[in-house]
Amino acid sequence: MTEREKIIIVALPGIGDALLATPMIRLLREAKPDAEIHALVMFGATRDLLSTNPNVDHIHYYDFIRSPKLEGLLYLMHLRRMNFDSSINIYPQNRWQYNIFALLLGASRRLGIRYKRRDWYNLSWLCNETITEDDNLHCVEENVKLLSLLNIKHELSEETLPKLEIYITKDHEDVADAWLKEHGISSTDRLVGFHAGTALFKNHICRRWAPEKFAELGKRLHAEGATVLLFGGPDDIDANEIIMRESQSSIIEVKTKSIMDSVALMKRMNVFVSNDSSLMHIAGGLGLPTVGIFGPTNETYVHPWKTDYEIIQTGIECRPCFVYSTKPLICYRKNPDEHFMCIRDIEVDTVFEAVNRKLLA
Repeated sequence: MTEREKIIIVALPGIGDALLATPMIRLLREAKPDAEIHALVMFGATRDLLSTNPNVDHIHYYDFIRSPKLEGLLYLMHLRRMNFDSSINIYPQNRWQYNIFALLLGASRRLGIRYKRRDWYNLSWLCNETITEDDNLHCVEENVKLLSLLNIKHELSEETLPKLEIYITKDHEDVADAWLKEHGISSTDRLVGFHAGTALFKNHICRRWAPEKFAELGKRLHAEGATVLLFGGPDDIDANEIIMRESQSSIIEVKTKSIMDSVALMKRMNVFVSNDSSLMHIAGGLGLPTVGIFGPTNETYVHPWKTDYEIIQTGIECRPCFVYSTKPLICYRKNPDEHFMCIRDIEVDTVFEAVNRKLLA
């Protein structure tokens, strides 16, 4: 009996990046229906997101950040003994550690990206089959382009490629139903979801719209008859505390036991308002009308995929300045008082009008 081809998707960044790889995973499964597709992740939320995805056969979860380095190495050696034929480093993974992980996994074909910035330092050359990063492509398109190395070729356009894939179980739906009932929210209410967070690493907290402005937006939407729900995770506790304090009971904070319970609740929203974050991509994956609040990041790379969305940005001449690099996010404006004006100068009125446009559409 011929052994099944074994492919491992190296998806070590957060949940948003893994979600942006799900169209690629679907196309890989369609092209190789008999292959054994694995995924390597290091965040529990990423594991939970992919655990219900029928295109992934096995998920390998290990917390490389908090675990001793030797134990992490032993775990990789355990995976190496599975004899993978190919590994695919999803985009963006421009850290030298991720490329070393791919090497240690031992696949004879190691697919990855050659980045335009700090590529040699990040050891991208450890992947022995690569494509070159293209600043004109969305992250979804970059991931799909990787498949061309396996002779799986697709037109790179939002119109023709698959949507992001999120699979919600009945158990998660039941949790969402119970939560809404407990809080007296009916199916006829106009529901607006907020996410005020972003990742915290590499100074990415500077991509956040001020929590005080989210609070003011919530008060105005509540006055117009909308029910506003505030979502978030462990990295968002401080921002959410400010929003809840400043919103004067006009916002309901969502606290659930798992990311997928929150996703099931998000599915009920009429509109979702978010910084550039993983929850913004989840909203897009759920097909929600989405208002994305963007500062230095580039909407070409990461706008909500295949959903009705509006990007709010200042139009300041120096944005977008963010690129995928190991360097921390910094502002290049000389006057410190002008640092991150691109996000700080976005007004509540502008976002409020965009949300109303989505509610009335």
